[in-house]
Amino acid sequence: MLAKRIIACLDVNEGRVVKGTHFVDLKDAGDPIELAKRYDKQGADELVFLDITASSDKRNILLDLIKQCAKNIFIPFTVGGGINDCETIQACLLAGADKVSINTAAVKNPNLIKEASYQFGSQCITVAIDAKKIIKPSNITYPEKSVQCDESSTWEVFTHGGRHPTGIDAIKWSNHMATLGAGELLVTSMDKDGTNSGYDDPLTHAISKEVLIPVIASGGAGTLDHISSILKNADAALLASLLHYNKTTISEIKNHCYTKNIPIRL
Repeated sequence: MLAKRIIACLDVNEGRVVKGTHFVDLKDAGDPIELAKRYDKQGADELVFLDITASSDKRNILLDLIKQCAKNIFIPFTVGGGINDCETIQACLLAGADKVSINTAAVKNPNLIKEASYQFGSQCITVAIDAKKIIKPSNITYPEKSVQCDESSTWEVFTHGGRHPTGIDAIKWSNHMATLGAGELLVTSMDKDGTNSGYDDPLTHAISKEVLIPVIASGGAGTLDHISSILKNADAALLASLLHYNKTTISEIKNHCYTKNIPIRL
């Protein structure tokens, strides 16, 4: 069995790491370079850098900051935010990223995932899915009807940093992205984000059952038990506020998972 991964996440806005609740009420959490170095030293399996306002601001990702992060860490490094084409993917990889995370651009142009996985290899392509529990389905009609929300849908995909509903069923979308060549999925529960109340187990489990590629669970970690529990359904757990505000460390998380018989790299 492959080892489960503990991944530290840096949500970056205007050059600073921020953390909010339900994707809003953002608060400063520190310097991205210093935090990246901290999590590398602590033994994180990977680091994810998300430029969370690049898509909504319609600008390119912060390549200079990516280069600085990459120079200071020695673990796999994923970057996302404002990645709209293969040229930008190549620029991110040349800047030191090992993988890219794509959300908004995948919805606008799903064929980008197919093109990117062919050009760079599926191992480089992570599709991020920001999903929210459906209370009332949006009226947006997505051109590809096979992934539209219907009466049976439970979660809807959002884009632009959680600002735009899409009318896309999150479970159908995860399968579609895997079919097009995504190497893994980064699944964030907007309902759980920043709440410290635990990951969205039903969402994570539903997507993990649907696809054969790795699933990273994100949003809601508040205790060590939350992490070990979600790793029964996910291949990796993404964390932010628990680490940023020194509520725990990577080593404490890994030691706890080991005691729960979770296969983990110590």
